[in-house]
Amino acid sequence: MAVGQAVERAERVGAIDLAERASVAALREAPGIDRHIGRVSVVNILTRVGPSPARRLARRLRLDDVTTEVSTIGGNTPPWLVGRAASDIAAGRIDAVLIAGSEAQRSQNAPAPSLRTPTPEPHEDLPPDVVVGDDRLGIHPLEMAAGLVVPTQIYPLFESVLAHRAGRTFAEQREWLGELMAPFTEVAAKNPYAWFPEPASPQDISSVSRTNRLIAEPYTKRMNAMVVVDQAAALVVCSLAVARELGLDGQAVFLWSGASVNDVWHVCERPDLGRTPGIAAALGGALDAARCGIDDIGLIDLYSCFPCAVQMGAQAGGIDLDDRRGLTVAGGLPYFGGAGNNYAGHALATTIERLRERGGLGLVTGLGWFVTKHSALVVGADPSPEGWRLADTTAEQAAIDESALPVLPTASGPGTVVAVSVQFDKHGSASSAPAVVALPDGRRVVATCNPDDVASMAGRNVVGCPVELTAGQPPTWRTV
Repeated sequence: MAVGQAVERAERVGAIDLAERASVAALREAPGIDRHIGRVSVVNILTRVGPSPARRLARRLRLDDVTTEVSTIGGNTPPWLVGRAASDIAAGRIDAVLIAGSEAQRSQNAPAPSLRTPTPEPHEDLPPDVVVGDDRLGIHPLEMAAGLVVPTQIYPLFESVLAHRAGRTFAEQREWLGELMAPFTEVAAKNPYAWFPEPASPQDISSVSRTNRLIAEPYTKRMNAMVVVDQAAALVVCSLAVARELGLDGQAVFLWSGASVNDVWHVCERPDLGRTPGIAAALGGALDAARCGIDDIGLIDLYSCFPCAVQMGAQAGGIDLDDRRGLTVAGGLPYFGGAGNNYAGHALATTIERLRERGGLGLVTGLGWFVTKHSALVVGADPSPEGWRLADTTAEQAAIDESALPVLPTASGPGTVVAVSVQFDKHGSASSAPAVVALPDGRRVVATCNPDDVASMAGRNVVGCPVELTAGQPPTWRTV
C-alpha cells in the first residue's frame, strides 16, 4: 500500500485540492502505479463538492479509463473501501485502487477575506459518481422529533449509561474522561498532520471554561470530534504481483483481514446503549480471519469521535483502557481532527507508515452514524500466511438485527430512563434533556424533558430513575 496525507492551515483550499495533494503524495511513493489503477474511490465529503468528486479527482491526476465512485456517509467507510478493494484485487477483478478522502470545512467556513481563495475550476457537467455503501438515514424519526439529531446530541446518550454503570456523577465522569483522553493529545502532538499538534493535560480537557464550554453532559468542547479542519488522506491498494513488477514489494505493507457489521440501526431500538455487539463482531471477525488475537496486535487505533466510542470499542475488543500500546495511532478525532468521514483513512495511513518502521501488525477501526456502522482492518508489515481474508459476519448481523426493541410514538404513565442527553446552550445553561425511556412492558419511547424541569437537569444523571410520561408528540418526562 502507498499512502499520502495533507493538511492546510493558512490558505483557503477546496476539498478536491486537498484530495489531489494527498493522492499525488501516495502516487509518488509508488512510481508507475498510476498505470495500473482501475478505480478511484472517494470517501463521502461533507464539504460542498458536487456529485462527481472521484471523477474530478481522477481527471486532475490524469487517471484515464478508471471507474469512479463515492461512498455514503460514515466514518467506517475508509476501512470498508480498503477491504472492498482488497477483495476485488484478490479475486482478480482489478489490479489497483486509489482511495481518497478529504475535508475543507475550515476553508468553507472561513470568514477572513484575507485568505486567498483558490481559482475556481472551469464549470463542467460531469456524470455523477456511482454511490456505494449503505445509504439509510441513521436517525429514527422519533429521535429527531425529540431533538436528537446530530452527533453532539446523540453520543452523550451512550456516555450517560457508561457513567451510571461506573457509579460516577457527570462531574466525576468528566474528570475521569480527561484522564482517558489526555494520552490521545500526546500522540497528536507528534503527528505533523494533526489539527492540534499539542499535548493537553487531563484538566485542560475536562475543566469547563469560556473556551471549553459544556456541550452536553458530561462532554466539554475538547471531548468532541473537531470537524472544522482542512485535511486529506489517500491510499493505493494493489496486488503483490503489481508491486513486484514495479519493484515496490520491498516497501509493501499487507492487508490481512477485514470485517464489517452494523449495530441495531436506530439508537432508541438497541437493547443496551452501553455496549456495542457490532464492534465486538467486527473486531472478532477481523482477528479470527487473520488467525490472530488482540495480544498479537502492536498498533491500535480505535475510532474516537467521542470518549464513549473509545470505551465501547475497547470493551468490545477486550482491550484495557490503559493498555500500554495506547488506543490511537493518529491522535483521535478531537485532537488529530475529525476530517468528516475520513479520520480512519488518516489512521490507516499513519499505521502503515509506522508498520514500515517497526514491523508487526496493526488494527484500525471505523464507525459511522451513531456507533452504528462498523468496519475493522488488520494490516501487517509482512504478508499473511492466509492471504487476504474478509470475515463472513452474516450470522452475527442477523442476531444483532433480531435484538431490536419496539419503540412507540407516544405513551403516558410510568417509565424508567434508559439514557439521557442533557444539552447546554452557549451561555452554559441546560437547554434540553431528551431521553430514551423504557416502559414497564419493555417497549421504548423517546421523550423530551418537561420544560419546567430542564434547568434542574444540569449535572444530574437520571439513568435508571423512574419517571412519569405525559403523552404528546413527542411525549414529555419528569422525574418522580
